[in-house]
Amino acid sequence: MVTHLYLGVILLAGFTTTVANADIEVVCAEDSVRVTWRINQELVPHASRLFLGNCMVSQLKVLPNGEGEAQFNYQFSDCKFKKLMKGKNLIYQNELSYRPQPKSKPAAFVHPIECVSKRPDGWVPPFLNPGSGMSEGYSGLVFHMALLNEQLTGVAESNIIPLGSFMPIWAAVEQKSHQPLLLLMEECVAATTAELQPGSHVYPIISNKGCLLESRRGNSMFLRRYHSSAIILYLQSFKFGLGEEVHIHCRLVAWDPEVLDEDKKACHYVKENESWELLDDPFQSSLCGCCESTCKSRSKREVGWETYGLSHTFVLGPLIMVDWSDWKAANRPGRSVTAADSQEPLVLN
Repeated sequence: MVTHLYLGVILLAGFTTTVANADIEVVCAEDSVRVTWRINQELVPHASRLFLGNCMVSQLKVLPNGEGEAQFNYQFSDCKFKKLMKGKNLIYQNELSYRPQPKSKPAAFVHPIECVSKRPDGWVPPFLNPGSGMSEGYSGLVFHMALLNEQLTGVAESNIIPLGSFMPIWAAVEQKSHQPLLLLMEECVAATTAELQPGSHVYPIISNKGCLLESRRGNSMFLRRYHSSAIILYLQSFKFGLGEEVHIHCRLVAWDPEVLDEDKKACHYVKENESWELLDDPFQSSLCGCCESTCKSRSKREVGWETYGLSHTFVLGPLIMVDWSDWKAANRPGRSVTAADSQEPLVLN
């Protein structure tokens, strides 16, 4: 499937070289893009300063009137395209730019490029990999849990989280030959230890059978699912255990997607509406009403499902929350990296 987008771009005045009324045509294919940028006579000699991401012009055609057409023909795997996932769509983003000065200087012109395509049936993120070291088998099912990068395209490269920023926590269960499953986070707490003891000091994140407390206190939320068997908790970092090693303990439940009740749900608080919302069916958000009190099961099938062990406790960590001043100091040029703040892959227990 190919889509066409034709844009007229008008730049603000003030640049030495004007690119006003530039015409940009973007043709998106399944795994590639073709961008044609019509440029004026003044810019033609400087076509080597035009970029798509970090890619140069593929072909320059000089027109009879002296103007030019700069073409970029590249795969989405080139030019540092960002690959995002939103609902049932895959989104590829980049920037078209004109840089008359060295790369350290700001670009004179920047225009966003975006291609949207439908997510193929059965598609799952590439980090859903049983051999990636973030999986655990339990009662015939394989559970996954990991901290993702900001683009939600893979596992995070660092376990250091600036205070107030978001840490996407992804969990999934492999269905294999099992009937369709809905993955839920029944309970999650943060602790400064990898093992919970009776006297452990914990910070509740999700409780009351699937109520995301951090959405009430802060800006955390559940992201829209790409598949019923996976869930992403978009968790805003918090002050608990600041500067220490923090472990996220979550009880995951694989459940019947046709049966939701007050005991089996995923609810977050929407501040704009001042109400709790059910992730999987906002029209049934009344099931989240108990998040302000106590949620009790109404399902008669729970005993049968729990008997077959469709729940599992996962521990993600260590994560280290730091304030912005510490974050800047830790990343200043020339600073040596110590064992305490190295960016090694997360240890998943």
